[in-house]
Amino acid sequence: MHPPHPRPTHPTQAANQPYRLPPPLFDARCKACWFCLGLLALVVASFWSLDLQWAQFLSLEAAASMGRFLGEFFPPDLSPAFVHKVVVGTWETLAMSVLGTVLAAAGGLALALPASRSPTLHPHAAVTGLARTPTRWLLNALRSIPELVWAALLLISAGLGPLAGTLALALHTTGVLGRLFAEAIENTPPGPADALRVQGVPAGRVFWYATLPQVLPQLMSYTLYRWENNIRAAAVLGVVGAGGLGQLLAFHMGLFQMGKTATVLMAMLLMVAVVDAASHLSRRVMTR
Repeated sequence: MHPPHPRPTHPTQAANQPYRLPPPLFDARCKACWFCLGLLALVVASFWSLDLQWAQFLSLEAAASMGRFLGEFFPPDLSPAFVHKVVVGTWETLAMSVLGTVLAAAGGLALALPASRSPTLHPHAAVTGLARTPTRWLLNALRSIPELVWAALLLISAGLGPLAGTLALALHTTGVLGRLFAEAIENTPPGPADALRVQGVPAGRVFWYATLPQVLPQLMSYTLYRWENNIRAAAVLGVVGAGGLGQLLAFHMGLFQMGKTATVLMAMLLMVAVVDAASHLSRRVMTR
């Protein structure tokens, strides 16, 4: 047998090989090119249809007005009585976000099981397909309504206070986490689950001993990320009377008490920074 022909390594040999030009930036048969053009046209139409007063926004008069407004925030109110009130509001906001996220993680996991298309969990696809579609519709409905709208609706039944905000966070985040959890379960390698199913292990134990250990780090990462978002959302929900720092912000800003408003904003920024750092550190520890 003759040895295989060696590949050209010398510059002169490589230069003799046929040279291909890079593909053009736009091709009529390229679906991605048409999609990008359509997206660009949508952006241009958005700028054209909205009456954006860029000249007025960037004018010296607007900058001077904004400077006077920011100057009213100083000095912030750091009196002991008000700082204690802000600390209580911060703890209330943090508790709302934690409880809402925990409830959402439990509800999202419960809904993710019938919503997923994992063959290891659903060996009888014809039966489970009946529950998959309405479950996905429910998840879409839960996450399509923003937390602020959920809180405004729940204020009618739950009344003013943190209960409405907690339930609003839980309902919206259940829809988000349920969809993310379902996709994570669908992408789980089926080997360990199939090995248990061949041995006659029930579907419930297959999930607990094969599927869940593989997706648990990803589920925890999703939950921590949504907790970060819920911290910010909980701080805003108080605007409609759902308690926490948002309620203090709406109250004092409505009375034009800018010193107290500055203190509340500082507490929000500090809380979000601490929670973001703690969540980032937790995700790094779990992925090692």
